[in-house]
Amino acid sequence: MKPFARIAGALLLALAGAAQAQNISIATGGTGGVYYPLGGGFAAVLSKKVPGMQATAEVTGGSVANMQLIGTGKPYIALTQADAAIDALKGVDKFAGKPIPVRALAVLYPNRMHVVSIEGTGITKMADMKGKRVSTGSGGSATEVFAFRVIEAAGLDKDKDMKRERLGVAESVNALKDRKIDAFFWVGGLPTAAVTDLSNSPGVKIKMIDIANLVPEMVKKYGNIYIKDVIPKYIYKGMEADNQAATVTNLLAVHQNMDDKTAYAITKALFENVVDLVRVHAEAVNIKLENQKSEASSIPWHPGAIKYLAERGIKIK
Repeated sequence: MKPFARIAGALLLALAGAAQAQNISIATGGTGGVYYPLGGGFAAVLSKKVPGMQATAEVTGGSVANMQLIGTGKPYIALTQADAAIDALKGVDKFAGKPIPVRALAVLYPNRMHVVSIEGTGITKMADMKGKRVSTGSGGSATEVFAFRVIEAAGLDKDKDMKRERLGVAESVNALKDRKIDAFFWVGGLPTAAVTDLSNSPGVKIKMIDIANLVPEMVKKYGNIYIKDVIPKYIYKGMEADNQAATVTNLLAVHQNMDDKTAYAITKALFENVVDLVRVHAEAVNIKLENQKSEASSIPWHPGAIKYLAERGIKIK
């Protein structure tokens, strides 16, 4: 083969490879939570294990923003809470009149609601938040959705009974340290780096507010997506007792129009490389095949995920 022909052939092969390359973004959350590092770890797995795929993790406002990104129809994978996902599917609450055809690839890990204060604010229970400065999570986050439902179940008015801020978890921690707020809400895995930072700060004694008693009221209105749970006292320094918390499941989700082959490859890469994700964050130990059940997802399953799970002996209806 002549040199020119060899060069031309190599160029054509390179162009063909470029045409087959698939760029995909993983919508995560803020840098102080679990979604972002876990999403970064998963992006690395996809880029390494799925031929032709290049994945990157994006910092976002959280689950609500992630569902909106899915709704654009662009190539996104999203980490999301089950409550935000079902709201998006139905076109209610933050998605009023704009339903998004979102589908589940996997059930991930439990997301615990942290209601956090510190000694000296006078807050030891939800009723004490009346008249206080409280962050209910960043705009576009499922933390905000969940927080509003906790506040409602506690018989408080989110607009009248407190001065409300909309801060991410890292910003909330800094504001609480500086006494610019008295408490904050955050939904995340255990441990959440920003909350760990707060609990380890000199001169600070963390106070976790119990809310498990409010779960029945939330379930009555919003369905069985919320469950009673516990944040063990050893998770964050200074906790005097286990925190009686509320939990919602996390999902890995995509648009219904994602082709079955891609959805299958993503699901396969997730479950066959969990050990790599555990190295990124301990919550990944909860990503288990046995947790993949029809009823475990608040939204319909993607056919590509159903196919992979069937191969592993798990039947999704």
